[in-house]
Amino acid sequence: MTSTRKGGLRWVVIGMIAVATVINYIDRNALAVMWPAVSEDIGASKEDYALLVTVFMLAYAFGQSLFGKIFDVVGTRMGFALSIVVWSLSIAAHALVRGLGLLALLRVTLGVSEAGNWPGAAKANALWFPSRERAFAQGIFNAGASLGAIVSAPLVALLFVGFGWRTTFLVVGILGFLWLLPWLWFYKSDPDAHPWLSEAERRHIMGDDESAEDAARRSGYAPPLGELLKRRESWAVILGRFFLDPVWWLFVSWLPLYLAETFGFDVKQIGYFAWVPYVGAMLGSLFGGWFAGRLIASGKSVNFARKAAITIGCLIMLPALLLTARAADPLTAVLLIAAILFGFQMAIGNIQTLPSDYFGGGAVGTLAGVSGTAAVAGTLITTWLVPAMTEVSYAPIFILGAAIVPLSLISVWLLGGRIAPIEEKKD
Repeated sequence: MTSTRKGGLRWVVIGMIAVATVINYIDRNALAVMWPAVSEDIGASKEDYALLVTVFMLAYAFGQSLFGKIFDVVGTRMGFALSIVVWSLSIAAHALVRGLGLLALLRVTLGVSEAGNWPGAAKANALWFPSRERAFAQGIFNAGASLGAIVSAPLVALLFVGFGWRTTFLVVGILGFLWLLPWLWFYKSDPDAHPWLSEAERRHIMGDDESAEDAARRSGYAPPLGELLKRRESWAVILGRFFLDPVWWLFVSWLPLYLAETFGFDVKQIGYFAWVPYVGAMLGSLFGGWFAGRLIASGKSVNFARKAAITIGCLIMLPALLLTARAADPLTAVLLIAAILFGFQMAIGNIQTLPSDYFGGGAVGTLAGVSGTAAVAGTLITTWLVPAMTEVSYAPIFILGAAIVPLSLISVWLLGGRIAPIEEKKD
């Protein structure tokens, strides 16, 4: 690599994190896909499944804030290593389950550890990319979540048919350790000291050719948690995710059960259909990041680009959610859900970049973690409502989803102000 070329090491970093996210989603979705068989073997009910989702999400909420701080303290390399080791051991140990108690405990350890992937990705994004590339990098990372959801249903169903659910949990647990070895070999340090980074790419990452706003973000205001929570911009991120994330988790947690209960699907049929909506999610992740980056490259401000992408994403979601409430056949339903998840990922990828748009690197992981915890809190509310609201059909929960999307958009517009680096207040 010559010194006149920027190189692409930063894209390898976000690509590896996207692969980790694929594994993350395979692991977390395995229980949902195999629930009809698992529940029969251990004598569990739909209400028990809602309890397990709640337990996972509570642990996930705690893990978001915990790992947000961990990544700010121990760094990206070891933060990811710790997260993926614990979650891989947790999902593999699902093979030992004989009753609801152990399964609930393992969902706790899985939730805490899998949560680290998100503040870790936000931290890596802030370290490795200038703002005009950051939304697309976030889109690549989020596409990993979508690809994981695409792959998980057919892969888990195939393994289940061939080996049963216990062996399937063991096999998917191995995937994380296969990822960890190249990660520890490749990610030797952050970009300021990585030995394989060309000087041209290092200058690009560290700001030699960046705008004044980019430079301000990179070395900008990085307050402690107490000060972060006094800023309305922080609450734009927190409430934006509190209202929007439940829509994603509605489908991640309940799509297999929706297909089973509404259309009478078994595990094999779930594997055939449940991946389709996540193609829309993956495309939305990539398009949302590309769209914001293209606007910035054309001369639009970060403020305009982020708000435009978030607004369009929400406007796609709203009618699709209402139409899904009336879907009469599985193909129509999954195609509408694909549109919902396209819009969701277009919006959420840009919301997730806001911590690094507002604050310096020392606060990015913390705010990403806190907003992730808020996202889980919102998700828990919908999780508790699902069993009661879906006794007759799933239409009421889709209508609820349509009602909360505008609240996320309003939070970003009213509380976010101008999306730009925040200056420290002087006494």
